[in-house]
Amino acid sequence: MSGGGEKTEAPTARRRQKALDDGQMLRSKEFASALGVLIGCAWLAMLGPAMLSALKGVMAAGFTFGRADIEHFEPFRPLAQAGAKLMPSLLILFAISIVGAIISQAGLGALHFNPKLMAPKPSKLNPASGLKRIFGMNGWVELAKSLLKVALLGSIGAYMLWSMRARMIGLATSDFHRAIDQLGGTFMTLLFVMSGGLVLIALIDVPIQAIRLLNQLKMTKDEVKDEHKEAEGNPENKANLRARQREILKGGFRKAMSGAHVVLTNPTHFSVVLRYDQGQDQVPVVVAKGRGATALAIRELAAEMRLPVLEYPTLARGIYYTSKEGQEIRDDLYLAVATVLAFVFGVNQAAGGLQPLVTVPATARFDENGVKQG
Repeated sequence: MSGGGEKTEAPTARRRQKALDDGQMLRSKEFASALGVLIGCAWLAMLGPAMLSALKGVMAAGFTFGRADIEHFEPFRPLAQAGAKLMPSLLILFAISIVGAIISQAGLGALHFNPKLMAPKPSKLNPASGLKRIFGMNGWVELAKSLLKVALLGSIGAYMLWSMRARMIGLATSDFHRAIDQLGGTFMTLLFVMSGGLVLIALIDVPIQAIRLLNQLKMTKDEVKDEHKEAEGNPENKANLRARQREILKGGFRKAMSGAHVVLTNPTHFSVVLRYDQGQDQVPVVVAKGRGATALAIRELAAEMRLPVLEYPTLARGIYYTSKEGQEIRDDLYLAVATVLAFVFGVNQAAGGLQPLVTVPATARFDENGVKQG
């Protein structure tokens, strides 16, 4: 593709798909961090007491030493017991962390697995590229975001601790267990409030990342034109495609046109196929019709089946816009169609086999767009 010019055009569907295949999708570290911290806080709130209870049991077992431990010395037994008590909580934390990572991408509409991205890329090992990423514009932007995040979260934490200072000082005279419970509640409140700060940062970062991605994917006018040409293909491919389409259409019309008597054309834009079987039809019937590529397929099939093809532009459009396939022609077209059929059947052939002139009533005159001409 030619890449000259200013990138002012929105990315095409093909450009977006290529970017997705290359791993260039909407990502936000802040959104993933906020979701991860929220999941961790929820895990602490729900499973924290069970975790503390397990830790107490581990500590109690570790400081307990009796005669049995001397007679049957098993140094790994306390570790196995500790692991058995802590493992359920840790497994749950691991599972919800994985789910959170998946949700963080799915929430941005960027959940896409591409095994090609797992292949090693030597370009990523280039020190010059790494220094460019660190000291380039993106590196400075990430540094500014990190500093702002530290300042915001630090301010939230300091404010929360300052507002709770009187209550925390009063815990010194409280019952020990009650003080521990209140400290735990204060700690969880602080974590959730700071998580809210991370969510606020994420809500600001996600639109910024979406705009940056859109700017990266924008295309020049030349790139859009080149992609359109590639999608269309060269003239030979297009000709082959149109030929295959006509063959398919002809296959669908072959049975319907098997008993037809004449094809009326526009001559190039419209084709209508008429049948008049005196033992079956009271009036002529439209057995097939089409425009554009379909009309061309009908004419080609008519040539193969040796059906008469006559050019009557006004009459062909009139029948096309007033009758459906398998339907009798409208009564105001009887005389014009009868004249044509009489010529086809050899009843009223003029000298030299010239097509007879027909008159299409004003009620059945249409232009190529189906607008009445009156």
